Amino acid sequence: MSSPEWQAMSKLVAQFYAKADAEPFREPVDWKSLGLFDYPQVIKKPMDLGLVKKNMNEGKYKSIHEAANDVRLIWKNCMTYNADGSDFYLLAENMSKKFETKFAALLKDQNFPQGGESTELEEPTIEEKRAFAKSLYKISKEELGQVITDLDNKCPKALKKNSAEDEVEINVDNISPPVFHEVMEFVKNCNGESGRKKKTAKKARTSN
Repeated sequence: MSSPEWQAMSKLVAQFYAKADAEPFREPVDWKSLGLFDYPQVIKKPMDLGLVKKNMNEGKYKSIHEAANDVRLIWKNCMTYNADGSDFYLLAENMSKKFETKFAALLKDQNFPQGGESTELEEPTIEEKRAFAKSLYKISKEELGQVITDLDNKCPKALKKNSAEDEVEINVDNISPPVFHEVMEFVKNCNGESGRKKKTAKKARTSN
């Protein structure tokens, strides 16, 4: 935690923790008191900013990228559980975009690799790309919407938007290796529960 990048990461998380809009994300979701009894079934790995701070202070993360992934999980969980367009969904989406901007600036300031260890990941095989494209049809609309949001934040070149038809097409071949492996892991972890309505249609294709 004494290295410059960890000091910067700790400061970044503290900044988000202190934001007025971050109140729902500071502590674990008290789903029992809120009567959200399906929360444990929908959200398999709860996460909050307080826990991220605690884990960083205790040295539980191997890299700042690992810590950043837990912060991203906070927004993902919120957007997965809450309906698209709801106040909580929009709040998490906004926080996610702000975090990605701030984290990218942190990496640049610290001369840190944008993808950390992930930059060493190999280019996905054709079989992996096809498997990923097929798997997108097996997850819920909500989860698929989260994949699109992730790609929009981290690899926008992989998306082709058709505003006239309110449709987004995912071009798997344009996803960078680090982002591909990240979203692939997310899709693998999805259990396919029926999500809430997602107004944006989506398709996935490869050039092969």
